[in-house]
Amino acid sequence: MNKSDITRDYFMLQGPLAKKGYDWWWHSFTAEHAKTGERKSFYIEYFLCNPALAQDKPVIVWNDPAAQKAGRRPSYCMVNVGFWGKPKGQLHRFFPWKEVTIPENQPLRLTAGDCLCTETHMKGSVRVSAEDAAAHPEWMSDAGEMTWDISINKQIAYHVGYGASKFFRLLNAFEMFWHAEGMKTAFEGTLHLNGEKYIVKPDTCYGYADKNWGGDFTSPWVWPASNNLVSNVTGQRLTHSVFEVGGGNPKVFGIPLGRKLLGQFYYEGQDYEFNFSKFWTGSRTKFAYTQTPTQILWNVTQTTFRAKMEVAIACNKDEMLHINYESPDGYKRHTRLWNCGNGAGTVRLYQKQGRQWVLVDDVHTENVGCEYGEYPV
Repeated sequence: MNKSDITRDYFMLQGPLAKKGYDWWWHSFTAEHAKTGERKSFYIEYFLCNPALAQDKPVIVWNDPAAQKAGRRPSYCMVNVGFWGKPKGQLHRFFPWKEVTIPENQPLRLTAGDCLCTETHMKGSVRVSAEDAAAHPEWMSDAGEMTWDISINKQIAYHVGYGASKFFRLLNAFEMFWHAEGMKTAFEGTLHLNGEKYIVKPDTCYGYADKNWGGDFTSPWVWPASNNLVSNVTGQRLTHSVFEVGGGNPKVFGIPLGRKLLGQFYYEGQDYEFNFSKFWTGSRTKFAYTQTPTQILWNVTQTTFRAKMEVAIACNKDEMLHINYESPDGYKRHTRLWNCGNGAGTVRLYQKQGRQWVLVDDVHTENVGCEYGEYPV
């Protein structure tokens, strides 16, 4: 449901997660080239891992079999930024914990060097030379340079309910928690990529902001979301709407629940939620993922007793990244985690009237943030 709860954006790496956990804040948006007006999609992520294992330098172990065998785990703050399309890339900057400040049980204010992230503002820089990228494969980074100074206005939230409540957080019940405080976010500011200036505008950024935390990642990993929506029925832009689907195979106390997704379509002020944990709503999901030689395809159908949402999204492979993460235990299991901000497709929303599904709207969507990955067998 659309319910703000910034306590879910607080720093979560306490208790068991301090030694085997990650916590990240993700922001994605579209910006316009300052001279040409060409649009390009970006992401900026602040990723924290295992603060209780801090050392003087960042600890990265995913490509060190001896360290893994000895049970060594990573520990760092990673500022992870990227860009999709042509060209595309991801840039990673690592900080030891002694250079990081973040309050506990207070609103987000993360600092690391010249990098900052709060609920309302983010800035920073990442520079990786070609020589450093080649010399440090453990950084999982391309070469390039990006700087940013951007305000954040989170307008519509996706609150997943009791599954990420304080009670379940204290129990560390789920392997991967999720909260989207800014399912629809208006970003505004400037960004420089490899010397080129981009302008981020509230009305055309189609922004998104969420966070994940936990002890490991899910597989499969599914995510499409966008607020760039135009009705195919009326031809009108939906200015107060956003849809999102996310999940995969959640685990509760280490027990897999099977292929399940959470979803919401906030349609012009009305919530349509599809949440498997709210069993009394009759929530059901079917989803399929397909690769063609040139595209990744997402097809999701979600129903409750009162509503149905059908999502069909495609994204071109040559515009996508295989985004890189190291798990808190020091292994890199997702080796083909497809990720992009340039998806496009349709979302159809229905309401139940009697025994019939009646179309509410058939919507064209672009600038879709999208992700899919499974651990290799």
